[in-house]
Amino acid sequence: MTDTIVAAPITRRQQIVQAPIRHRGRRRVVDATMTGILAAVMIACVAVLLWVLGYVASIGLQFLGPEFLTQTPPGNPADAGGGFVNGIIGSVEIVGIATAIAVPLGMSAAVLIVEYGGRLARWVSFLTDVLVGVPTIVTGAFVYAIWVTQFGFSGLAGAVALALVMLPLVIRSTAEMLRLVPAELREASLALGVTKARTITSIVLPTARTGVITGVMLAVARAMGETAPLLLTALGNDLFTEVNPTHRMSTLSLQIFGSAITGYKAAQARAWAGALTLIAIVLIATIVARLASRRTFTSGR
Repeated sequence: MTDTIVAAPITRRQQIVQAPIRHRGRRRVVDATMTGILAAVMIACVAVLLWVLGYVASIGLQFLGPEFLTQTPPGNPADAGGGFVNGIIGSVEIVGIATAIAVPLGMSAAVLIVEYGGRLARWVSFLTDVLVGVPTIVTGAFVYAIWVTQFGFSGLAGAVALALVMLPLVIRSTAEMLRLVPAELREASLALGVTKARTITSIVLPTARTGVITGVMLAVARAMGETAPLLLTALGNDLFTEVNPTHRMSTLSLQIFGSAITGYKAAQARAWAGALTLIAIVLIATIVARLASRRTFTSGR
């Protein structure tokens, strides 16, 4: 009589263990596919960025020279030569004032939203979301209505308009960086008897320093390239270099816009050189800020 072997039934536990093995091949295919798609998207974004930078550099370098950084535009826009030194000085000054206004307010608002909470924090967060979606031309019109109509066009009016543009970006980026700080650091500091305010200034903010600086530099780059709010506030001044912020001031963005829309090739050449100069200023400022942050963090250790 032949013995028959009966297979033991597969238990529920064995099914659970074998399920990942059966789906392992499919998961690897999905993982490889998504990795390839993300890599392709990244390469496409970097390629577009390099193409734009390369195109601007290839044309701007043809007209960028020492005189561009030391002279003002010629009286006749059709004349060749000249430079945007007044726009460079105006951009640095106006954006610098705007940064001095927006960064302390933005960081304070972010600390209120993340660290303290409450009804006021919810209102601040709501207003921040509203400000992000407001067109910059509307911001310029608002400053024009409350400032320019009373005190006239000036660099200060332009700085206030740019500060309003920068403020929601600083708040959002700082808040996100503060949320990434581990809660254990806060709890350890509070357990040692350190006050909450001291914990924020000595533990939380230094830990999030690199990300906060990156967010601030993104806001600075955004302000550097803004033109619409400055048309209604700073207005521009191509005749001579103005360093007094209570007077009309020119900026690189205003000069690039004004030169690019003319039909003169000489003026458009200065616009290309100004665009390259603007990119260089933002890049240099970002590198300097990151290096300063690293040195400060290292010395603080």
